[in-house]
Amino acid sequence: MQHKRIFTAAAAALVLSVPLALAGLPAGSHPAQRTTVHATELAARVSNVSSTATSGPVLPSSPKPPSGLPRQRSGYRAPTVRPKRRAPQMSAAAKAAAVAARPAVAAKPAVTPPPQAKTWGAAGAATTLVVYDTTDTWGWLGELYAIGGGNLATHFGQVTAEPVADYVSGQVNSYTTTIYIGSTYNEPIPQTFLNDVLSTTHPVIWAGDNIWQLTGTSGSAADTAFETAYGWDPSTSYFDTADTIPSVSYKSQTFTRNTLNTGGVLAPHITNAAQVKVLATANCTTSAGTSTACNTIAQTTGTAFPWAIQSSNLIYIGEVPLSYISPTDRYVAFADLLFDGINPTAAPSHEALIRLEDISPESSPSDLTAYAAYLKSQGVPFSMATIPHYSDPAGFYNNGVPVSASLAQKPAMVSALKTAISDGGTLVQHGYTHQYSNVDNPFSGVTGDDFEFYRAQCSTTSAAPYTFVAPCSDSDFVIEQGPLPGDSQSSAAGRVTTGRALFQAAGLPAPTIWTTPHYAASVPDYAGIDQTYKTRYEEELFFGGELSGQPIDYTHVFGQFFPYEVHDLYGATIIPENLGDYEPTAEFGNPPRLGQDIINEAQQNLAVTQGVASFFIHPDDDPLSVLQQVVTGLKALGYTFVSPATLMSTNG
Repeated sequence: MQHKRIFTAAAAALVLSVPLALAGLPAGSHPAQRTTVHATELAARVSNVSSTATSGPVLPSSPKPPSGLPRQRSGYRAPTVRPKRRAPQMSAAAKAAAVAARPAVAAKPAVTPPPQAKTWGAAGAATTLVVYDTTDTWGWLGELYAIGGGNLATHFGQVTAEPVADYVSGQVNSYTTTIYIGSTYNEPIPQTFLNDVLSTTHPVIWAGDNIWQLTGTSGSAADTAFETAYGWDPSTSYFDTADTIPSVSYKSQTFTRNTLNTGGVLAPHITNAAQVKVLATANCTTSAGTSTACNTIAQTTGTAFPWAIQSSNLIYIGEVPLSYISPTDRYVAFADLLFDGINPTAAPSHEALIRLEDISPESSPSDLTAYAAYLKSQGVPFSMATIPHYSDPAGFYNNGVPVSASLAQKPAMVSALKTAISDGGTLVQHGYTHQYSNVDNPFSGVTGDDFEFYRAQCSTTSAAPYTFVAPCSDSDFVIEQGPLPGDSQSSAAGRVTTGRALFQAAGLPAPTIWTTPHYAASVPDYAGIDQTYKTRYEEELFFGGELSGQPIDYTHVFGQFFPYEVHDLYGATIIPENLGDYEPTAEFGNPPRLGQDIINEAQQNLAVTQGVASFFIHPDDDPLSVLQQVVTGLKALGYTFVSPATLMSTNG
């Protein structure tokens, strides 16, 4: 039996207008002057030159801006007295005292959100307001960006997300922190929101476009007031797309930035360095990949310019870091920057998780036992993603003779699972059959190979127009297309409960955690799964319409992984898997991925205050030596291996 490792692409054949800045803006002109190039959306598990990808379909960078310069807004209230910038470091004792002083659950917002707002996440010590853009042809990007940013913020407590156009005066002061995601150039932001940002003492995280709306015209009274208060000038800050920016440096780590992202990064024009803390830098390179002096548009003579800065209570990030994400991407830095804005006193922790993948009734009991015995010898807890029923309806791996077996029919496998549980293993339900039916979806119709809750086909191209082929070959790309025939919440719930009962029928404990096969399901499927399982251990998909209340649009899809525990939009607690697996050969668009790659990505995740290094490995297919290499490497980095239950009690 072969377990498929795949590169998936969403079947959204959309053409975007991606922003491209003019390299030679005249002095004093506004960053609104950008030309555009056209690029096809690669909603796929795309890798950079220097990174491999395990995340789901990615979002592109922000779309084409409308024409015209920003204007001075009427009703502007200049910032007055600004709070002092937080101290960049705290002692362990000071952090512990601050944590102890924080309320266990944040108070409900004093200002009622608008009807369009959506609130999700578990109650915590903080609350976060996420406001996002919705206008113009590509306004749908703002909704998906808001889902991504909001999901991350649930690590700290409940999140409320709403279009910035619906903002209610005073809301900023009703939440611990506000995140504004600027994805539409010159979005018509309500003056009440701008004034509240300028007057609040609460932290504000601003990502991407429209920061210049806080200042208006260069040299104006509003602009001067902002410079005096914050030490930098958005009205004379420009988008640098003249440089290739393939990486971002943050906390002594270098994160990749996909070179497909031609949207540019706004380089903040710092006018008083004493008032501004540079949190991360964007690195300029030549086409050959060597460091070079940044273009003059970035207003620096060096090879890097600020990517994220903090001034007073305002954190600014020069782009929306939710596009083209991968495990090595600057998205990981963004996930940690939320600690600065939402909980700067959080106690640091670095925990690791291992999941043994695709264990089924047809798996090798001896391989599982060997893996579990090694992990026990190392004092390492682990999880077992177990498929309760094996199905090969066409006999693909059995000379044309169909095979069907549940756990109770394989006593040796059940015995191995019981031993593994006693060795520190946690049972996780990994679908019902990890395949759909007696048809290929897309590989063989066999357990462990195929999608169970989502339609997929193989294509010789990774982007539209697709050329679908069958059977699949290793050089093809796997295209995720949308819901399967008969898809519904009840059908998904039925598969979940039928499979769960098979554990008990075999004399095993019923799992309390779920992993979706190939991390792909529809909105009704997630609802059906969550009827039984309130905790999932995975990456996941999100779709257009989930915040707006409009019909779900499966062509607008976002795959997200997490570097720490979150409480997602669907209402589940998510145990992260963020480092992927061992893949010794290139297949289905996925480059080789070795144990050292997992270790390297774990090292990058040390930059995350409460970062988790979570990976999976296949006992049936992969050598035990790889597991030994990764366990040794992660321990050397300072990670503590924990069970899912321990993670949930300490990390979220």
